[in-house]
Amino acid sequence: MMDRLALDWENKNWENIDTVLLDMDGTLLDLSFDNYFWLQYLPEQFASARHTSIEDAKAQLTTRFGQHHGTLNWYCVDFWSNALDLDIRALKHSVRERIQPRPHAIDFLRAVKNSGRTSVLCTNAHRASLDLKLAQTDIGQYFDLQISSHDFGYPKEDPHFWNALREYLGSPSQHVHYDTQRTLLIDDNATVLQTAHNAGIGFLLGVLKPDLQREEMHYAQFAAVDDFRHIFPPERG
Repeated sequence: MMDRLALDWENKNWENIDTVLLDMDGTLLDLSFDNYFWLQYLPEQFASARHTSIEDAKAQLTTRFGQHHGTLNWYCVDFWSNALDLDIRALKHSVRERIQPRPHAIDFLRAVKNSGRTSVLCTNAHRASLDLKLAQTDIGQYFDLQISSHDFGYPKEDPHFWNALREYLGSPSQHVHYDTQRTLLIDDNATVLQTAHNAGIGFLLGVLKPDLQREEMHYAQFAAVDDFRHIFPPERG
C-alpha cells in the first residue's frame, strides 16, 4: 500500500534538496527496541531491584518519565541511571540484539550518499545509546556528520537546538553548505517536525509506523512515509 506521500515527491522535491537530516529511533531504526526497553524490560529490572510488582514499577516509572517528557533528561542515559540507580548502559547492551534498522532504511541511506547530498544523523539519543546502535547496525558509515542533541544541550523539540544546529553546520570547519530552505528532515516526532518547520527547514516528513509492531502515527500538518523505497533520491549528474 502506498504511503500518504505525494506521488511526485522524487521529481518535484529532490532537485531542491542539498542536505538530509535524519532522525534515528523510529525513523531509521525500528522503535520497537526502545518501546520494549523502556516499557517492559526496564520495569522488570526496576521491580526486581526494588522488590516490588511489575505493575507498581510501571506506575512509578510512568510518573517519573512524565515529569521529564520533551526535555533532554528524557533521552539521557546518565540521568536515568542516577535517578533509578540502575546501569542503563549495561541494561541496553544486554538486549542489543533487538536493535534493528527499518526495512530499506540502509538502502535509502546508501541512495542519499550516492546522490552526493550531505547526510546528517540528527538524534535526541544520548551518545551512549547512539554508540551502541551505530555499533549494532553499522549505519554510521553513511553519514557526513552525526549529531546528538546532547552535544548542544537542547532536545530537538526546543527551538534553541535548531539555532545551534544552524550555527554548527554553517561554521567553516564543517565544510558544509547549509541552507535550511534546501534541507529535508525526516523524523517520527510531530513536535520536532513543527519546531523544525518554525526554524525554517524547507522539507519535512514524518514516519507512519515508527514502531513496526504498533499502529500508524497520524500527522496533522506533515506528509509521512512508511516505505523508504518511495523516496529514494536520484543520483546527481
